[in-house]
This record gives sequence, structure tokens and C-alpha cells, in this order.
Amino acid sequence: MRHLLSIEQLSKTEIEAILDRAESFAEVGRRDIKKVPTLRGRTVVTLFYESSTRTSSSFELAAKRLSADLVSVKAAGSSVDKGESLKDTIATLSAYEPAAIVLRHPHAGAAELVARWADAAVVNAGDGKHEHPSQALLDVYTLRRRLGSLEGKRIWIVGDVLHSRVARSNLIAFKAMGAELTVCGPPALIPRGLEQLGCEVTHTLDHLGDAEVIYALRLQRERMQESFVPSIREYAAHFQIDSRRLGRRQLLMHPGPVNRGVELSGEVIDSPQSLIAEQVASGLVVRMAILYELLAAGDEPAPAHGNGAAPPTRIGQPA
Repeated sequence: MRHLLSIEQLSKTEIEAILDRAESFAEVGRRDIKKVPTLRGRTVVTLFYESSTRTSSSFELAAKRLSADLVSVKAAGSSVDKGESLKDTIATLSAYEPAAIVLRHPHAGAAELVARWADAAVVNAGDGKHEHPSQALLDVYTLRRRLGSLEGKRIWIVGDVLHSRVARSNLIAFKAMGAELTVCGPPALIPRGLEQLGCEVTHTLDHLGDAEVIYALRLQRERMQESFVPSIREYAAHFQIDSRRLGRRQLLMHPGPVNRGVELSGEVIDSPQSLIAEQVASGLVVRMAILYELLAAGDEPAPAHGNGAAPPTRIGQPA
């Protein structure tokens, strides 16, 4: 498989292969010279139709750390503002012969369309409410580093699940790695049939203490066409994770950006249990690994892995 469009396309073995590769790049990041020549002479295009700080900057830095030439395009201020279609934009960018296109788009399935139109490898950096596979991979990487394994770990995902592409990708990834999952939020913000992804659903935080990991989601008001909660204050009263609800041994995660005082209180964001900063750091090495696996895994050896593990297999190829 030439693209990373969905976390569903990856087996547990393939997920672990990417995470092992990311570990090797984490070691590179501790060197004085942090760049490797792996993608020298190749071009990576990042094309973002929605606002982004963490995903766009980490993919851009990942490409530069791999010595790729980078073309970074934001929809605002580009020909998109003049009415250019996605297909025509891809045709224009394809003239630069990119090796990879990293796309964020407000419509589900956009990355799959681009994969049909372009010769480049396509990475889905978030498509509407559908998926965000690289976020799921960096979250698994972050937890694996802290916990060693996700097998049997109890993870609660709390908040606006209905509008969250992160929630869907993480449910699939965490389940593949053996975690036990509970989803919590107001009934209007929990999709119907979510149990089919192998999780339990609850609408109260009464048993939040059972969780070993709490993954909070923000209210995505920019995607809401109607009122899903009576008020922000009432939502916070019932679903905010604060110091009273976060146990000392529980780990806290959030994909960002955080609405302080809504889904999380300020003191838990800055608490020792918070892995939010670690998630951001993980994003760089995991996205380096994704670009490497798509573009160079069969071409040259990666930096040696610290524990002597064999080089992982390429994305979409059998182990």
C-alpha cells in the first residue's frame, strides 16, 4: 500500500513497525546534527485546507529532518481563495513531481480522492470527521513509551466524540493494540452504533476512576450546525477533567488545541500526569517514521534501533 489514508489499513504488526522506526528517529533527535539524508532530492508537499499548528509544523519539520525539499501550501492566501478546485490544485502541485502529499481537508474522503489523482504517496492529515491516522500513531507511541504496552490498559475517551476524527482513529488504534476502551460524553455528542468499534459507552464520569488513561477531546464548535449542549458552563460542570476527577496515577492526554476551562482545567494541563507535551514531541518522530516508511523503507537502512530490533516492514506490506 502506497498511502496512509486510514488507521484501519494497518495491522498491529504494521503499527508497531512504524513505532519502532520512530524510536530510531528519536535517537537521531538527540544528536547535535539532527538531520539525516534519507529523502534528499525528493519533494514533500503539505497542503492544509484547515487551520493547524501541531500537525502542519511537525510534518514540515519531519520532512526537513529527512532532508526533503518542502513545499508548504495553506488554502488561505492560495489559489483556493480564487475558487480553484482540489483536483486542479493537485494537478498544479503534481507538476513539481512530489514524492508525498500530506493533506488536511474538511471533507471526509478527500485524501482518498487525491490518492487517485496523484502519483505521489498521500498522507491523510485529517479529513473532516473521518480519520486522523498520524495522530493515532503518535498517541500509541506516547503511551507505549510510558506504559510499555497497551494490552489490557483501560482508556477513557471523554468529550465531543461525534465531531472528532481523532476519536475514531484512536478507537481503532487503541483497540488494535489490546486496550479496553470506554467512550464518555453527552448523548448528543456520541455517534450511534459506536459500540461496533469495540468500546463501551457511558454518559457520566461516575466510574472515571477505573481508567488508567483519560483522553480528553475539545468541543469542536466550528463543526456544529446546532446546539449540542445547553451551555459551555453546563458541559464543563459535567464533563470537565479537573484535579478532583483526575487521579494521581491516571495519565491525561489531549490532541490539542485545548480549551482551558472547558474540557480540561488549567491545573491538570500542567500536572505531572499530563502527557500533552509528550504527544507534541512524539508527533515529530512518528511523522518522520511515516514519511520514511512510505518513501524510503525499501531503499536504504534506517538509523540503527537502540535495542537491536530488526528493521520494520514497509507500510502496507506483510511482515
